This record gives sequence, structure tokens and C-alpha cells, in this order.
Amino acid sequence: MSSIRFENVRRDFSRGGETFQALSDVNLEVRDQEFVAIVGPSGCGKTTLMRMVAGLEFPSAGRVTVDGREITDPGPDRAVVFQAFALFPWKSVADNIGFGLKCKGVPEAERAAVVQRYIALMGLAGYEKAYPHQLSGGMQQRVAIARSYALDPGVLLMDEPFGALDAQTRVVMQEELVRLARLQPRTVLFITHAVEEAVYLADRVVVMSRRPGRIREVIDVGAVRRAEGWDRLERIEEVMDTPSFVHLRTQIWRLLREQQEAVAA
Repeated sequence: MSSIRFENVRRDFSRGGETFQALSDVNLEVRDQEFVAIVGPSGCGKTTLMRMVAGLEFPSAGRVTVDGREITDPGPDRAVVFQAFALFPWKSVADNIGFGLKCKGVPEAERAAVVQRYIALMGLAGYEKAYPHQLSGGMQQRVAIARSYALDPGVLLMDEPFGALDAQTRVVMQEELVRLARLQPRTVLFITHAVEEAVYLADRVVVMSRRPGRIREVIDVGAVRRAEGWDRLERIEEVMDTPSFVHLRTQIWRLLREQQEAVAA
């Protein structure tokens, strides 16, 4: 079991001698093996929430837990995929994927078997000995995702992982992530600015308010997906053309636009 819980979380920052609130009164549970995407205006604290689960930042008040255990530091039960691919340029694809396993002391034969499994799952066969600079952006991010999954974490944290990719590659990676999530389900917290991406990928979409970030609304996409049979559709464009997808996308965009208009006013 790998559930995430934010309990009355507030996060303050200091800048130039002044203190401001980035997050205020955030309460949220991400259930075991649930995929939750967070969207909201720039500066609303989306990435800060993710970094708290990773153990890279900490609440000023309240607490963040995984399976009831308060987060006090990073740990192998929580893997992070950043927008920047964060690969070791001097290591091959296979060595990058196996790096975390090697750090954990996994025996070489077992490590090699796990690496080969994820090379196959992520469509990287034939590139085992290639270096990051020899790969496209999409393939580099496949390596980063494979490295995270290879550690077998209960929680996968993704901070705009496809933000640096071109539009076509981004669509392919979204489809790949859906496929991988079905084969290897994890508890996922996914940060994005792209509404369509959030609706396509997530079981629930959390819409944040402008700073100080609060949860404005939680949209249950999974219920619509099951009712409308999105999983029977093979391609992302088929899902995005359904009236139910368009309705959810429009609902979330309206919530976000209200935030923008409030700032302008």
C-alpha cells in the first residue's frame, strides 16, 4: 500500500526579508495505485507539493505522509521524474536505468534482468549501450521513467516530465505512460500545466487556486473514463474527440480562467 496524504499543509517562503504563503490549508489523499494530476496557475505551489512528498521540502505547518508515515527525508519508496531528463551523460542507457539498483546493492545478475525488462517495456531495445547525447528527447525521458520504475517504488512523482518535448513526442509519451501504468500500476502524483494531458492520464485532477495555493476542486476523471469506455480506445486523439473528454477539459479550463480573471481584476 502506498497512499499519500496532505493534512492541513501550509508552506511559507521568505524573500527579501518578507514572508509569503505559497500553500494554505491543503488537504488531499492520493489513494494506493491512484494516478492524480495537479493543475493550477503558475506559482500556486504544484511543484512544492510534489517536492514535499519526495522529502526535498517540508511543510511550515501540517504534515505530509506516505502510508501514515510522516515524510522527513527522501527515500527509495518514492521515485521522481523531472522535466529535465537528469541522466548521467557518461553512462549508457542500461547503466542509467540500473544506477539506483546498483546503489541499493542489488546483485549484478538480478540488476541486469530488471534493466532488460524495462528496456523492453519502454521500447529501448537496441539502445542499451547508447549514451544520452545519442538519443532523442523522448527516448531520454523513456530512460528516466524506466530508471524510476526499475527501483520498484510505491510512489512515482512526476514534475512536468513531458514539458520539454515537442508536441508529437509528447503525445507518444502520454500514450506510453498510460500503457505502462496499466502494466505496472503505481501511486502517481503528476504535475502539469497541460489540461488535456491531465484529463487523459489521471484518475482524478486536482485544480489549485492562485497563490496561496489551495485545492479549488477535485475532478473525478476515472468515473467518466470507466462509464464512457475510454480504455477501449487505442489512440489519444480518439479519447480527446469524445464529448465527455471535451466536457471535462472545458470544466477545468473554466476553473483556471476564473483564477486568471481574478488576478487581472
